[in-house]
Amino acid sequence: MKKLFYNKFFLSNLFVGLIVLTSFLFYSYSSGITGTTRKNGTGCDCHGISPTTSVNVSITGPQTLSPGGKATYRLSISGGPLSRAGTNIAASSGTLTVLTGSGLKKVGDELTHTSPKTPVSGVVTFDFEYTAPNSPGTVTLYANGNSVNNNGSTSGDQWNYATNFVIQVTTTSVKPELSEIKNFELKQNFPNPFNPNTTISYSLNKDGFVTLQVFDLLGKEIAVLKNEFQKAGEYEVLFDASNYDLHSGTYFYKLTLDGFSDVRKFVYLK
Repeated sequence: MKKLFYNKFFLSNLFVGLIVLTSFLFYSYSSGITGTTRKNGTGCDCHGISPTTSVNVSITGPQTLSPGGKATYRLSISGGPLSRAGTNIAASSGTLTVLTGSGLKKVGDELTHTSPKTPVSGVVTFDFEYTAPNSPGTVTLYANGNSVNNNGSTSGDQWNYATNFVIQVTTTSVKPELSEIKNFELKQNFPNPFNPNTTISYSLNKDGFVTLQVFDLLGKEIAVLKNEFQKAGEYEVLFDASNYDLHSGTYFYKLTLDGFSDVRKFVYLK
């Protein structure tokens, strides 16, 4: 009888211990974890034994950079339970940098979430900046993403790897020849929504005086990003919203070339 009591006591304490350990791991990893990408790990197996294709994880951004060049990239997670989501991002070389308000933090030379992030329109996004090494070559960005049900444990959670994102670091210009630029075009900014930085790209099919402005919904001018003569070609302009007293919301940017104009909208999330 005494032996039976001790066995029950042992099993009871073991069960409680496992619950505590599971909760500890869950809440520890809820503040982010690194070393789980294809670069140097075996995935986020705390949220499931194997990756699943029901969770979609992708990296978007420029695929070509000059040596020492930098650009903003976006990690997107959709599918799975997706009450919340987290990530781990790594690079084969170069430098990853946290953007203000991105929900990321840097641990060593990798990035991970500060806490599980809530989806917007069925997608969780993490924006970050990447700086290429000073020598030409090929760089790979690695990532994974977990899609969790936020039930207080890892049960029912899912995860997947992102397809490795390859960046060519080169001194060779990848801009099209002027003869190939046939249209006056204002392109959609990236990233969008953004906080606080975004890049606006446009094409000029002829030389002329260029104005690039930012307006609010009421038509009030917020900023003049360009107001000068430019040659025909491809251009990029960085808009940093932290330089202006802006509220979260929708704004417009307008490109004008010798009387011709184009307008697009973008969303600032403060």
